[in-house]
Amino acid sequence: MLKNTVVFSLTKSPRLTDKICDNLNVKKGECNVKHFADGETLVEIGTTVRGKNVYVVQSTCAPTNESLMELLIMIDALRRASAKTINIITPYYGYARQDRKAKPRQPITARLVADMIQMAGADRIITLDLHAAQIQGFFTIPIDDIYALPILASAYRDLDKENLVVVSPDHGGVTRARALAKMLDCPIAIIDKRRPEANAVEIMHIIGNVENRVAIMIDDMIDTAGTICAGAKAIKDNGAIRVLACCTHPVLSGPAIERLQDSVIEELVTTDTIELTKEKQIDMIKVVSVCNILSTVIDNIENVKSVSEAVQLELKQ
Repeated sequence: MLKNTVVFSLTKSPRLTDKICDNLNVKKGECNVKHFADGETLVEIGTTVRGKNVYVVQSTCAPTNESLMELLIMIDALRRASAKTINIITPYYGYARQDRKAKPRQPITARLVADMIQMAGADRIITLDLHAAQIQGFFTIPIDDIYALPILASAYRDLDKENLVVVSPDHGGVTRARALAKMLDCPIAIIDKRRPEANAVEIMHIIGNVENRVAIMIDDMIDTAGTICAGAKAIKDNGAIRVLACCTHPVLSGPAIERLQDSVIEELVTTDTIELTKEKQIDMIKVVSVCNILSTVIDNIENVKSVSEAVQLELKQ
């Protein structure tokens, strides 16, 4: 029993927080988020946090700016209410794709967000599958970037390994694809692509053999689904028997759902780092929860145990 721990949810992760609290056998902290007509946000905390170790669960997903402001205001409220430690769990870290200057005079917004979270008063941040590993270096407070790959891999344990191939949608995702292929004991392939503009992709060719195989495409996130659907078509055109897909973060913006339904992808396995709205809960999308690994991480932190042991435990299950 965690006697000195309070777990709160803001508006973007309520169901995930409920599961975490059930696992930890703790009562979810009470807080009320209000949005005024002019767009301002107010967070009112209804549970005593003085001297407590507080965990706030909030994915900074769409509407990203609103979600981020909720989080910053909550951190400020907790600091002013004398919380002992303020631990932020952002299963999905918004602005992670703005991690560098790709062109002159561009911002590095992922760093700006890190600075704001720290300046607001957070003591630790826990996240899953950051889009770019260097974002960890933007923080001077402790940060734990947890890998969701074991959770995704568990969805494919019953497939025939002889015919599997894991496909990376680009060169940047090769490390992720290789890790999944190692878990599933199968080869990998890589899609060589170029991106002429934002949210647009052009497939060049496929490196590796996908013919007569069940292909599993893996990415850290799916936004408009243009890349994953174009890649799936290329894989199918190159002789794959079936095309499956998986990702950690189901951003699924704009035409994503329609594209997925019209694509050759049979099933998309994803996690609940971003909670799907009702219109996005379609039959082809299978959601596996990250609640167990986040619960173990909280428990290990509270009991002064290794956070990496929580990940290893998930790998063994």
